Amino acid sequence: MKKLDTRLMHPRDQITMIIDKVYRSGLTTTSGGNISIIDENGDIWVTPSAIDKGSLRASDIVCVRKDGTIEGRHKPSSEYPFHKAIYEARPDIKAVVHAHPPALVSFSIVRQIPDTNIIPQAKNICGPIGYATYELPGSEILGDVIAKEFEKGFNAVIMENHGTVVGGSDLGDAFQRFETLEFCGRTIIYGSTIGSPKYLSDDQIAEFEEQIPRVLPEMEEVEHPSDERAIREEIKKIVHRACEQGLMISSYGTVSVRWRDNDFLITPTNVARWDIQNEDIVQIKDGKREPGKIPSRSTWLHQEIYKRNPHVNSVILTQTPYLMAYSVSAEKLDVRTIPESWIFLQDVPNVPFGSHFAGEETILNLLSENTPAVIIENDSVLVTGDKLLGTFDRLEVAEFSAKSLTMGASLGKLVPINPDQVEELRKKFLS
Repeated sequence: MKKLDTRLMHPRDQITMIIDKVYRSGLTTTSGGNISIIDENGDIWVTPSAIDKGSLRASDIVCVRKDGTIEGRHKPSSEYPFHKAIYEARPDIKAVVHAHPPALVSFSIVRQIPDTNIIPQAKNICGPIGYATYELPGSEILGDVIAKEFEKGFNAVIMENHGTVVGGSDLGDAFQRFETLEFCGRTIIYGSTIGSPKYLSDDQIAEFEEQIPRVLPEMEEVEHPSDERAIREEIKKIVHRACEQGLMISSYGTVSVRWRDNDFLITPTNVARWDIQNEDIVQIKDGKREPGKIPSRSTWLHQEIYKRNPHVNSVILTQTPYLMAYSVSAEKLDVRTIPESWIFLQDVPNVPFGSHFAGEETILNLLSENTPAVIIENDSVLVTGDKLLGTFDRLEVAEFSAKSLTMGASLGKLVPINPDQVEELRKKFLS
């Protein structure tokens, strides 16, 4: 995946941008977590100690020069020693993210490492996960313990009774690894709440990675009339909103909207979702793609959905925290919880992993006006609809329903709306 282009961004600006994302995503606290970048001179730019992560400015970032000189208005993070130790152990690592995200802290206090085979993209993004035994925070010994794990080749490490630390080739790479690993942790925990998580085999993950999009021929000429440009803006806003709402992460998610007849616009396969811009979105017209762009690897599926379902004008394929609990546990999502859920969704079947690959018919045979969404095991949820905002609303309703069911699992047995009540809803709202 093409990472955020930070070549012309100062390290201070990169750090403040990413720490803001980490904080607003609920992955660290006001005082917790720290981020650093080592530049081409060997100087380390790092978040300050004891400064509010929710309002950090570029001017707050501290620079520790290669000779040890400290420049800035504040002290460097108390965890600076292990940042420095990681850079010394691994010259290929140029950025480090450390925080205390809830799911990974849960793993750290039960002394476990999350299995990234829970979702398809995580194994390649996160790699194998290291484990650092507990040492006093901010100590040189902790730095040594963590550096030894990175020396083994790990790019992500669970810190015993503490949190996690990840490294990357740049800050965009490190953040994506951090976010994806935490999502894995949450998916395993929520899946364990309602059932028993099932994991993908290495062969299944390899099969997913080999699903390189069938490269559509390129158009010779591209037109961008006003209605097409309006769709680009709409897609961008919904993707950004999904990321802000925790309904999509950097490494996975596709949105498409029908344009004219069976032509449509779709998100690309090579851009971090939260950074998608109008010019990144790919036009698909007469079975051809916009020149110089690679659309989502699920383009074939979207194309077939539009061909076979005239009532569908938008599709969202994504990973959300609580719906993924049903995806990885193969438990049935019973949306007969509250009237709105059933009216919006009716039935949400589970389909096997791989049902979304090019040439597969399972999903295409299931989708209809009465079945607007499916859960793909160990992969994602696919939601269809008329207007894109309505499709997004349907996704939100599905995720809220899954959250209520997951939370309710600790309280007692689910008591759904009974068949007579369902029939009343059908007559009033769907007839």
